[in-house]
Amino acid sequence: MESVINYYTGFAEREWTRLDREPLEFIVNFHYIKHYLPENAHILDNGAGPGKYSMALAKNGYQITLSDVTPKLVALAEEKAKELNLSNQFNGFYTADAANLTLFPDAAFDAALMMGPLYHLQTDEARHKAVKELNRITKKDGYVFVAFRSRSHHMYASLQTPDNWRPNDSIESIRTFLETGIFNHQEKGRFTGAYFYNVEDICPFMESNGFQTSKLIGSTGLGAALNESSWNLWREKGDSELNKLTELLIETAKDPYLLGISSHLLYIGKKI
Repeated sequence: MESVINYYTGFAEREWTRLDREPLEFIVNFHYIKHYLPENAHILDNGAGPGKYSMALAKNGYQITLSDVTPKLVALAEEKAKELNLSNQFNGFYTADAANLTLFPDAAFDAALMMGPLYHLQTDEARHKAVKELNRITKKDGYVFVAFRSRSHHMYASLQTPDNWRPNDSIESIRTFLETGIFNHQEKGRFTGAYFYNVEDICPFMESNGFQTSKLIGSTGLGAALNESSWNLWREKGDSELNKLTELLIETAKDPYLLGISSHLLYIGKKI
């Protein structure tokens, strides 16, 4: 956990702008989050980072409680809420480990987001603890929105640019990654150690921890397979065509046959 805190402490402002530089993930996720959220909900954004989703939900009138394991990110989120005149929509900003949310009582929230912690928990025990905590603090029939990283997409990325994903620069190491889902950058300063899921394991994992699956979507979907040149070709066609492309990617995000190509996945489930 110390490595996660150190990484995000050094990249706090960059993390705030990440979803501006890579907007598709946010656009697709937020479309589906809004679809399932009830009105006037009190939401926990757990592992919120600097609070991109929190700010957007606050702008839509929701009451938000924000937590993250990295103190600098929590402080940045509180600062951004003030800058955006959204402080009144927040019930608190807390430093907390996603696998230990004891500062919050049982069934305290109408809904909850966990849009990052499961990337960083490399042991099965820690991942189960985090999801059990998410279940505990959510009211019965409340929706949760949980982000996962795709193992097959990371294999695809490793095969495309192996030197960018060391130690996944040999077929043997890629085979090991496919078996374990665990990836640790060989180069210091790169993204913290992570765990990547097989698509078919996500719903059973969440269901074993007390949730009923509503939908599993590909947050980047086919967009993850488009390189910058491809995106530029569509941008050159004008805003109308680019908007139609975004609409297409939102629609196809729920196609189960396309989930594996997505870099990020969003699980939507209800506490039972």
